Amino acid sequence: MLDSKIPSGKLDDKWVDYKGHCKLVNPANKRKMEIIIVGTGLAGASAAAAMGELGYKVKAFCFQDSPRRAHSIAAQGGINAAKNYQNDGDSVFRLFYDTIKGGDYRAREANVHRLAEVSANIIDQCVAQGVPFAREYGGLLSNRSFGGTQVQRTFYAAGQTGQQLLIGAYQALERQVALGNVTMHTRHEMLDVVKIDGKATGIIARNLITGELEKHFGHAVLICSGGYGNVYYLSTNAMGSNVTAAWKAHKQGAYFANPCFTQIHPTCIPVSGDHQSKLTLMSESLRNDGRIWVPKNLGEIRKANDIPEEDRDYFLERRYPAFGNLVPRDVASRAAKERCDAGHGVGTSKQAVYLDYAAAIQRYGKIEVSKQGLTNVSADEITALGKEVVKEKYGNLFNMYAKITGENPYEVPMRIYPAVHYTMGGLWVDYELQTTVPGLYALGEANFSDHGANRLGASALMQGLADGYFVAPYTVGNNLADAIYNAAIPTHPAFEEAAKKVADRIASLKNINGKQSVESFHKRLGKIIWNECGMSRSEAGLKKAIADIQALKKEFWSDVRIPGDINEYNPELDKANRVADFIELGELMCVDALNRNESCGGHFREEYQTPDGEALRDDENFMYVAAWENKGEHNWTLHKEELKYEMIKPSQRNYK
Repeated sequence: MLDSKIPSGKLDDKWVDYKGHCKLVNPANKRKMEIIIVGTGLAGASAAAAMGELGYKVKAFCFQDSPRRAHSIAAQGGINAAKNYQNDGDSVFRLFYDTIKGGDYRAREANVHRLAEVSANIIDQCVAQGVPFAREYGGLLSNRSFGGTQVQRTFYAAGQTGQQLLIGAYQALERQVALGNVTMHTRHEMLDVVKIDGKATGIIARNLITGELEKHFGHAVLICSGGYGNVYYLSTNAMGSNVTAAWKAHKQGAYFANPCFTQIHPTCIPVSGDHQSKLTLMSESLRNDGRIWVPKNLGEIRKANDIPEEDRDYFLERRYPAFGNLVPRDVASRAAKERCDAGHGVGTSKQAVYLDYAAAIQRYGKIEVSKQGLTNVSADEITALGKEVVKEKYGNLFNMYAKITGENPYEVPMRIYPAVHYTMGGLWVDYELQTTVPGLYALGEANFSDHGANRLGASALMQGLADGYFVAPYTVGNNLADAIYNAAIPTHPAFEEAAKKVADRIASLKNINGKQSVESFHKRLGKIIWNECGMSRSEAGLKKAIADIQALKKEFWSDVRIPGDINEYNPELDKANRVADFIELGELMCVDALNRNESCGGHFREEYQTPDGEALRDDENFMYVAAWENKGEHNWTLHKEELKYEMIKPSQRNYK
C-alpha cells in the first residue's frame, strides 16, 4: 500500500500540527539550496515567488516566451474561498464537503480539508498583490455562485480571473527575478528527470530556440506543468499544453494516479468542423445567471427566440431542482449529451444546447429600475438596463462568443456543448505533494490530489495557488532540512547518461523520415480517446481503444515526418516529442478506465449507472486511488491507496 504520509490527529488539526512540527531550514542554509520549478502557471509562478522570497536559489522553466503565457489565464470564472462574505452559510467545512462530494468521494480527505483551510489566505494574498477582484457597492469583495454549491463563495475579476491572478503571481515572480533569487529560463522544455541514488537531483532541459540540451542540478524538483487535456486533441487547453514533464517523471518512477479522471466542461462553444485545432471555453460563471434549455419538440425548426416557454425544456432545472443550472460539471455535461442523443440538440450539428440570458437581463433590468427609482419605464429601457449589468459582469465572455460565432448573445441564446477541459488525474503525491520519487514534487493540475473524480468550478485556481504559496514552502522545506550538507553538483555521470538518452530519443524521432505529419497522428489519437474514453466509456470500447492506440504508436514511430533540423528552432520536433508522450498516456488512460468497473464523477462507464442514468459508484471495490507504476512498454503495475473517510460519510450524490 502507498504511504500518503497523512498526519495523525483530528482532521481539523492536521495541517496546523504539521506546520508546527515540520523541520525548518534556516535562512543562511536556504541560500545554499537550489530548487528547480518546471512550469510557471499559477502553481509554478506562486511556488517560485514563495520559495524565492524565503531565500532559496530557484531556477524556473517554461516553454513559453513568458510566464504570462501560461494557460492559467484561461480560467475565467473565479476562485473559491471559504470567507462567507455573503453570510449564506459557507464555512471551511462546507467548502471541504462540497469538494469531496463534487469529486464523487474519490479524493483524499486530508488534502482537501487543507485546501479549504488555506483558501481564505489566498484571497488576502492576491488582494495585497493588487488583483482587481470585483467589489460590491460598499467596497467589499463580491461573490457569485458556481456549480456544485448552494452558496456564493467564488471571487472573480469580471470574466478574466485567471489572467488577473496570473499577473499577480507573475509580478511576485518577477520581483524575485530582479532580486536575483529566481533565474528564469523561458523557451526551455524539461525532457527528463535526473536521479542520483534514487533521488531526483535535476533535469535535462532543451533550449527550444537553439535545440541545445542543458543539465540543471536541484536539491528538489517541482513539476508544475498543468494537465493533459490535449491528449484528446480538441480541448479547451492552450495548443502548447502537454503532458511531457509529468510523463518523463512517470517514466523515471513517479506513479501516475487516476489518469482516466478527466473533466468534460458543459459550457463550451460547439465543434464547427474538422478544421478546428482547439475549443473555446465559455466560463462556468455563465451558468450562474444563464438558463440552459432545449426544444421539447423533436425536429424543431423555429429560431430560439420564437420558441415559447411551454415548448422549452429547462432540463437541468427539471431533473435537479435543488441545484438547477448549478449542478457539477460532470452531471451537467452528461445531461446535455443525453438530450442531444435523444434528438433535442440545436444548431446545424444538433450537438448543442441553448444557454439563455433573456431572463437574467430582464431580472437585472427591473432591479436597476428599483435602485434608480425610475418610473414609466418601457420594456426596451428595462432590457437596456439589464444588458448593462450583464455586460459589467460577463462582458468579455459575451464579446468572445460574438467574435467566434458572429451572433449577439445579448439578443439570442448562446449555443454550448461539453468539451474536454481539466484533468483530475496526474502524478501521485503524498500529503507533502511529493511523488514516489524522493525529491520530486508535483503541484497544481500536474498532481491528482484534491479533486477526486470531478473538479468543482473555480477550484483549479484555488488549488494551484494553495500548493504554490502555502503548502510547498512548508513541505519542501521539511524534506530539504535533511539535505543542507549536500552541495550543488556541478557534474555527475547521471546527468551525462540522462542527456544522452534524451538526445538519442530526439535523433530517433528525427530519423524516422516518414510520410505523415505529427498533427495527423495527434488528431487520430484524439478521436480514439474521445470516442472510447470521453463522456462515456464501455468495456468493449476501451479494449478496442487500447488496441488502436498500440497500433497508432507503432505507426507513429515508423512513419512520422518531422521537417527541419535538431539543433535549431523546430516546433514540429517539439510537437512530435509531446505527441509521442500523449500516445503512451492515452493507452494508460484507457487501461485505468477499463480497470475501474464503476461510474464516478467524470468517469462514466455505461455498464454502471442507476435506472435514471446517474453514475453508480462501487465503494466496496473501488474506493481507492489507482496509482500506476511504469514497467516498460504497454506494461503498468497498479498500486492502490485506500481512501478512508473520517468526517464525511460517502453516499449517492444527489443534486435533486
